[in-house]
Amino acid sequence: MSEHHIHMAGSVVERHIIRSGQGGDREVYEYALLRVVPRVERGERINAGVIVYCRARGYVGARTHLDEARLLALDPDADVEGVRAALGAVERICAGGEDAGQAAGDDAGRRFRWLIAPRSTVVRPGPVHTGLTADPVAETERLLDLLVR
Repeated sequence: MSEHHIHMAGSVVERHIIRSGQGGDREVYEYALLRVVPRVERGERINAGVIVYCRARGYVGARTHLDEARLLALDPDADVEGVRAALGAVERICAGGEDAGQAAGDDAGRRFRWLIAPRSTVVRPGPVHTGLTADPVAETERLLDLLVR
């Protein structure tokens, strides 16, 4: 839970409220869903992955799961292999290293910000949300199970 306070000067300060028994070694993280929009003119979409970023842990990771049957129900002519390739590219960019291409030298925060930038493509990020976690890797899997599968 968080509160926003507006100071007299007009700046916004965010304060995180942690209930009794919470907090500890938990850190703030951000996440965005990866959505597949096979026919932009119709606006229909399915969730196909999640990207998680935890600045305090220097972590950015993505997990994807494409429900091919749901995708083809929205568009029988959808490029399933192209969608899988785009989702795989997101996972590689998050992982960093040589497979990340030009993003290999960027820190986790830059890679996350680049991946969540709005796009007019079939695979696109949703809005960014926040939470607290002690384990961003496990949180990535939990969000995939909760919001995608």
